[in-house]
Amino acid sequence: MLVLKLIKIIFFSVLFTLITQVGGIIYLCSRIFYFAFKKFPFHKRIFYKTGVFLSLYLIATFYIIPILAEKNGRVPLPISAEKLKPLTIWTCLLNRHYVKPEMKTMLEEVSERMKNKYPETGITYLDANFPFFNGFPLLPHLSHEDGKKLDLSFYYLDEETGEQLHHKAPSPVGYGGFELPQKGEQNMTDICEQKGYWQYGILGHIIPDWAISSMKFDEKRTKKLIIELSRRIEIKKIFIEPNLQKRMGLKRGKIRFHGCHAVRHDDHIHIEM
Repeated sequence: MLVLKLIKIIFFSVLFTLITQVGGIIYLCSRIFYFAFKKFPFHKRIFYKTGVFLSLYLIATFYIIPILAEKNGRVPLPISAEKLKPLTIWTCLLNRHYVKPEMKTMLEEVSERMKNKYPETGITYLDANFPFFNGFPLLPHLSHEDGKKLDLSFYYLDEETGEQLHHKAPSPVGYGGFELPQKGEQNMTDICEQKGYWQYGILGHIIPDWAISSMKFDEKRTKKLIIELSRRIEIKKIFIEPNLQKRMGLKRGKIRFHGCHAVRHDDHIHIEM
């Protein structure tokens, strides 16, 4: 019985750490309070234990971790600012929205330029980095481990009216709502998978079709955003699918192909400082 309990503790500690980086430690801390619920019926024990863990987790996520992370050289991106916000609040709840201070400042400046060109248009971010330690993996990404990487959502239009959509994407998580190659365009998914890189288009198999909303890719605003980002001295690399780069007439240099060892980038923009 003791061995099974230990296995359960280790399992949840590792799981919460992989998903949120700090969740494992908070889970272990929450167990200190479990003794108070020993005499309760099983279903009440589960309810109170879950409540304690979630309470400690939320307190740490919104009030403690940002302070400690800043001492580590990373800051959280805004949660509710109109000009710069996450596609989903889960990005922030899972502590996947931390970047270097210079990255945050740069994004706020670029988002202001986007808003000047297209009123009400801000920047929608997806996964960034965890709050602590270089080299700690932000799964399933290969490189989001040092506060210098960030994924941004494309811009979209209402398919029926053509009106600009704000802080919305076809996929609820921002990934998987692909802008497929048009006739005559290069299809890197087929090319990479034929070379044996099976993972390149894996998100297309994981996210179900019913979860993908019907939206039209906004080429003009997306191109403007990429151009503004490429002009920034802080930005070293911008990854996007080659056929989209060619379609939008974007020059090479900072804008480049990410390689078949990664996953397809026709659903988001990846930037690196």
